[in-house]
Parts: sequence; structure tokens; C-alpha cells
Amino acid sequence: MSAATESIHTLADLDTWSFPGPALAVVGRPIAHSLSPVIHNAALAEMAKMQPRLAGWRYFKFDIAPAELPRALGLFQQRGFHGLNLTVPHKSLVVAHLAGSDAFVRAAGAANTLIRAEAGWRGANTDGYGLATALKEELGVSLTGANLILLGAGGAARAAAVECLRARCAALWIGNRTAATLAALVAELAPLAGNSELRGFDLARLPPGLPSDAIVINATSLGLGAADPSPVDLRRLPKPTAVFDMVYRPPQTALLRQAAELGLARANGLSMLVHQGARALELWTGASVPVPVMQAAAQAALNSA
Repeated sequence: MSAATESIHTLADLDTWSFPGPALAVVGRPIAHSLSPVIHNAALAEMAKMQPRLAGWRYFKFDIAPAELPRALGLFQQRGFHGLNLTVPHKSLVVAHLAGSDAFVRAAGAANTLIRAEAGWRGANTDGYGLATALKEELGVSLTGANLILLGAGGAARAAAVECLRARCAALWIGNRTAATLAALVAELAPLAGNSELRGFDLARLPPGLPSDAIVINATSLGLGAADPSPVDLRRLPKPTAVFDMVYRPPQTALLRQAAELGLARANGLSMLVHQGARALELWTGASVPVPVMQAAAQAALNSA
């Protein structure tokens, strides 16, 4: 099934769910843009050639509203799903409904990967790993010792911030438009900062003192819509070293178009999607995951869109 024809399921479908094999899913709203089913099903098909136990596994896509999430989690558990990925807006919302979580989730207050356990869902977060791996792979940069300007304060931004601080970045400036959300996040992250400079700022009124030669990371959802504006005017920042946009579909956002006009190194979030997905698939299956197969499937899906 291609990305264009991948079925989008809803809460109502869970009430009558009858898929016979082990099931996985990505859950979010919006969800139509997600390539997660494409890359995971390509990997599972390849993995099944060497491990027949994986032959019946299948990954699905679910459109679930925030108010529906608690009931949906219960139904996913009842219907025997082995694992879930979470995207906007559920990464932070889900934490209150977990039976357990790893240290990264507890630090970030966000989970993107759920693993079935007898008592309920256990939370993990593979976004930080995916981000760090993508930055090295696509832009040749490391978080360690870097100046970072992170845009957003939601679930994806929380994971990115924890990864940056754990990697001992030089400075992390987090920009957001909602002051209370930003202040709460900076306060929660402060114990992790160590010698890293940690500051928050209002995206609507850029302050003086933003670090130069920074890696700019967009963790907002601005860019998912073709007409979305850029979350920040790059011309108002001290010239960045590189720009990374977690949005991968469309592959060229307003932020990345401006980065290209300014001659800045840049990448979208496709590689991050692949690497965080590969780590999640390892957690669910306990098997080695063919990352190149996932990368090829993701790129083919974007090329055919």
C-alpha cells in the first residue's frame, strides 16, 4: 500500500478491530502526512525474510483527537496492539496515562513510543536519538558543544531539549510564543543543564544576545501546512551554522526555503523520522532493523507524492 492510499483509521475502527496479526500504529492529529506506516511496513517485510515470526506484523495509522486519547489507549491495549508511536499533539498528553516510563520520558515529560506491558503502556522516547543521528548524518554537526536555538515547547521540543542538554551543548535557547508554557519547560529542564547555558525567549520578540553560529531546530508544527509561515525570520538571527526542520512533509517548508536563500546548510526531518522509527521498531521486535530499507521507502514515498 502506498503512502497515498494508506488507510487512516479512527477511534470507531478500534471498537470493531479484527486484524489477526500483531499490530503497531502511529497516533496523532493531523496524521495524513505521516510516512510512519510506509517506513515501518517496508522494514517489517524485509525483516520477515530472515525472521518468519515477523511475517504477520503490520503498522497502521490512526487519527485520534486529544479528548479521545485515554479511551483509545485502553482500546489499543484490549485489541492486542504491540506498540504505538505518538505524534502531534499526543507526546506530552500521553504521559499521564502510562503504566511506566524510562528516564528520558520522565526528564522530557513526553513519549513518542509506547510498548505493550501487562499493566498497561510503558513509555519511551526515541526522538532525541533520531534528532542527534539525523544532525550528524544530514548536516555533519554534533549537539555536544554546540550553540542551539530550539523553536517550540511541545512534546517534540521537550525531547530535543533533553537530548541537547544530555549531550552537553554549549547553549540552548528555546523560543516559544506562549510564555507560561515556555517558563514551565525551562524550569523543568534546569536540573539537566549543568554547565550548558539554558534560556527561553519569546518568538514574537527576539531578544538581544541570541547565540551566533547556532544550529536552529524547528520543533513546532508550523510547516505541516503548505501555506504555513516560517516560525522565525532567519534574517533576524545571528547567522546560523545550520537549520534543521523536524517537518518532513512537505519536504521544503518556508523555514527551509529561507535557509536556502541565505545559503545556510539545511535539512528536513525525514532522516530523524527514519532513525527514531528504527529505534522504536527495535524496542518492539527485539530484532535488528534495516535502516537503509526504511530510508529508501521514505524517500520513494516523498518522491511519488
